[in-house]
Amino acid sequence: MSNKTSQRSPIHVVGIGLDGAASLTDQVKELVERATLLVGSQRHLGYFPNHQGSQLVLGNFADAIELIRKQLDSADHDTLIVVLVSGDPLFFGLGRLLLSQLPPSRLRFHPHVSAIQLAFSRIKVAWQDAKVISAHGRSLEQLIPALKQGVDKIAVLTDGSNTPEAIAKLLLALDLPSCYEFWVCENLGGMDERVQCLGVEAVLNQTFAPLNVVVLLRHPDSLDQSLDPDSLPILGLPDQTFTSFSDRPGLMTKREIRLLLLGELALKPGQTVWDIGAGTGSVSIEIARLSKTSQVFAIEKTAMGSALIQQNCQRLGITNVTSIHGSAPDILKDLPTPNRIFIGGSGGNLQSILDYCDTRLELDGIIVLALATVEHINTAYSWFESKRFPPSERGIRANSFPPLLRGVRGDHWNYQWLQVQLSKSVPVGKLTRFNPLNPITILTAWKC
Repeated sequence: MSNKTSQRSPIHVVGIGLDGAASLTDQVKELVERATLLVGSQRHLGYFPNHQGSQLVLGNFADAIELIRKQLDSADHDTLIVVLVSGDPLFFGLGRLLLSQLPPSRLRFHPHVSAIQLAFSRIKVAWQDAKVISAHGRSLEQLIPALKQGVDKIAVLTDGSNTPEAIAKLLLALDLPSCYEFWVCENLGGMDERVQCLGVEAVLNQTFAPLNVVVLLRHPDSLDQSLDPDSLPILGLPDQTFTSFSDRPGLMTKREIRLLLLGELALKPGQTVWDIGAGTGSVSIEIARLSKTSQVFAIEKTAMGSALIQQNCQRLGITNVTSIHGSAPDILKDLPTPNRIFIGGSGGNLQSILDYCDTRLELDGIIVLALATVEHINTAYSWFESKRFPPSERGIRANSFPPLLRGVRGDHWNYQWLQVQLSKSVPVGKLTRFNPLNPITILTAWKC
């Protein structure tokens, strides 16, 4: 659109700050003063008490659009319509709706600084890589996956229902492996502007101005290094207890799944346990705390994972877990014979790992696998089915679990499946919904 054409556009959409008319350039301020119809909220219109033209309080959007259309149809050379909005009209603003209802050729936008820009400038953080979520007139649904994925920078446009308190409750309910700085930025650009960095629990007890933006900044290394292990539950440690991968904070076996795995392992005192694909060591540490006379070998192929296992063991005072850096099955050859084996990751070597474990597992041992993909389920099914008793020979000794004590090592395997699809309740505004965890298939196998 040429400058000449745009100057004749009868509808100007003007972004404005909390400092009112002072936030506008002289050119834009002149447009507002000359407007034959000034449209905006009661607050926006109040910034121009001396405006001489007609004014329309923006309440029902459909009614406002209908009136603007009528003005367009009867527009003459002197008609000038100005719509006042907050910040940048095309950034989660009214501009998108206006473009969908009115001819784009009749619209011209004059953006002001957005609340998100102001928020990040106040806390002095670059925001080109931030995830921006608008919960204004919507819900907090979009915030859940961003938090679970451990997005580093999140900005949330709030409203009267999706308040800082509602966001804080959601953070606490999700039991995240990462910690977030919680910034509340109120009345940005106004005389009573306030910017605070608060603890999540502290947000629950405060009241904030209706006009606010929440900024969440992830700190992957902000876990309390002075954690008192005696204050933790014997079984089922919260996920945030563990330091996780900085780039994949959700990559660990979740608490609810760990509880099931520990039951399937049927642990006994004084055993040797292999944890293959140990990740952050969450399963190894749960086993070690539950059976302090057992020795747990946490095998992890990544250097970062092995370091995390050592770090988590040190924080929690665990002395019966040995972190082994290397890829299975090759790294397993020098380890003591296991009574229990948990396979949480295989690095694409599941079949060869099972082949090797078949030769090493102690009499009456148990293998438990946590499988997340159909392909790995198929590989495990094919392997164990090929080793299973023929149907005609299957009896109570072959099918009992835990396996009955026998005096000789069996040559066949039996197994059972447990498909796990769990959902946890999370607050979404004033309501509660169930948020699903990733489905997991657990295979428990024993020699018979």
